[in-house]
Amino acid sequence: MKTIFAALCATAALATTPALAQSTITERSVAAHEAFLASDALQGRGSATRDEAIAAVYVASQFQAYGLVPAPGMDGYLQKAVVVRETLTAPATLTVGGAAIASPTLLLSSGKPISGTLAVAAVADPAKLPTADIVLVSAKDADPMTIYRAIAGKPVKLLIVRENEGSRKLLGMLGGKPRLPVYLEEKPPRERPSLITLPDAAVDALASRVGAPVMLNIATTKERATTTNAIGYLKGRDAKAGTLLLTAHLDHLGLRPDGTIMPGANDDASGTTAVMELARALATGKQPRRSILFVCYGSEEIGGYGSTYFGEHPPVRLDQIAANIEFEMIGSQDPKLPKNTLMMTGFDRSNLGPALKAHGALVTSDPYPEQNFFQRSDNYSLALKGVVAHTVSGWAVVPTYHQPTDTAANLNIPFMTSAIRSLVAPMRWLADSSFTPAWTANGRPTQER
Repeated sequence: MKTIFAALCATAALATTPALAQSTITERSVAAHEAFLASDALQGRGSATRDEAIAAVYVASQFQAYGLVPAPGMDGYLQKAVVVRETLTAPATLTVGGAAIASPTLLLSSGKPISGTLAVAAVADPAKLPTADIVLVSAKDADPMTIYRAIAGKPVKLLIVRENEGSRKLLGMLGGKPRLPVYLEEKPPRERPSLITLPDAAVDALASRVGAPVMLNIATTKERATTTNAIGYLKGRDAKAGTLLLTAHLDHLGLRPDGTIMPGANDDASGTTAVMELARALATGKQPRRSILFVCYGSEEIGGYGSTYFGEHPPVRLDQIAANIEFEMIGSQDPKLPKNTLMMTGFDRSNLGPALKAHGALVTSDPYPEQNFFQRSDNYSLALKGVVAHTVSGWAVVPTYHQPTDTAANLNIPFMTSAIRSLVAPMRWLADSSFTPAWTANGRPTQER
């Protein structure tokens, strides 16, 4: 009997090894998650829709099957929040000097009518933008989002740029319709600038009309919807050791106005798959020292509202969360990075990335600093509250980003599987260690998105 008991103990010990846990993550299991989440049946998992809720229920059911339990204070695996959405009741119109301007395309809107006098910038240099309520950038090479980000914090109410390849791409990335205010019912939004594009002829005609009165007329209605987070909890053996938070977002862009499905296989069914597969692997064997929260958020695509709500209503105190790692778009190998390597946004902002790398994680710094990816994912909601939080990604500028071609067929399943497996041992180390993740001197962010 003693011999049998010893053999059983040895077998149990083997079950705790990262190698065995990694073996549970297979190309078949990864592809199976993707086959459901990115299927036509879920119609692109639009933010705060029934399809998003179905995806959340699927993730929650996987968490339950892996042996995770509801998080402290929760009686189930789902966390819901009310989101308010503004929609247009009629097309927006633009007038300058009282005359209507033909063919304006509204891309981003504050949801309010805007009036002011026209200022013009002839170059696309963000540093040379005038300070005014209404700014027209007449330069032909102006990238709309680059300029839009540059006016953050400035008193610009309306930005007007030329319709060009960049603006058409942006409209496609927005799902073919303008982005209007969306906010948590409990937290009204701060006002943001509006962005419209005009054809070349209209821009050329307006470029000489500095000081002319401008009016953007817009009318909206408000709709309430529910967004859903899926949350599973793996309790640690040391209540004082803190909690790890492993996250992704499960929503995507839903349907375009013409009915085209935006599958979101890479963005971010791949990250959701990573969270589920890591949950299964880390729930295998020995109980970790630290507790682990596995969370898949809703409504990231319309402003990070699932993660924002989680940050306002965390099942464990935020000062008990040792670190947050978000998984975003890990379905393709970045050609700028070494083979099988993932990038970590804000790598130099804390000691977490270097520590994980020292323990075998195939992660490195973000090769696209100009894209501001650190503040463009759900990690930022927690980082603003002081949690050491980063996003791990594959090819962040993959050509299928926010396109109908972001399908399961266009994923690199072997790379995805290898990437998830490579993180099991580093995550196990982090869960069992006494290492304290911390921001570097100027690493903690303070500016809202």
